[in-house]
Amino acid sequence: MTTYDFAAERYFAAWNAEGDEAIAKAVSEAFTEEAAYTDPLADVAGHENIAGVIAGAHGQFPGYMFQLTGSVDGHHRVARFSWDLVSRADGSSPAGGFDVITLAEDGRISRVTGFLDRVPGA
Repeated sequence: MTTYDFAAERYFAAWNAEGDEAIAKAVSEAFTEEAAYTDPLADVAGHENIAGVIAGAHGQFPGYMFQLTGSVDGHHRVARFSWDLVSRADGSSPAGGFDVITLAEDGRISRVTGFLDRVPGA
């Protein structure tokens, strides 16, 4: 497993963690303390705010999980990957996109720039 694959694995573990404590723990394992997260719907920094964005997504899409689609591609300290938001009940996927991550020296994520390719109601 590459450093990029491992970072993406921890990223999805954070997005798929359930409950405030589990989300906080997974975020601290995946992201640096001052990490920034930006997508069309959010622009935040720090563990608490990133955890809040994740909890908000869980509230909006209960019973769904984020799933890697394809492979992780990276060079230097930057990686990109695509994802789908998938229903645990029936496998439907109302949203999908791709994210670009920048890694810190310790392999945790210091920045995420996310793009939404497919959103509900669009």
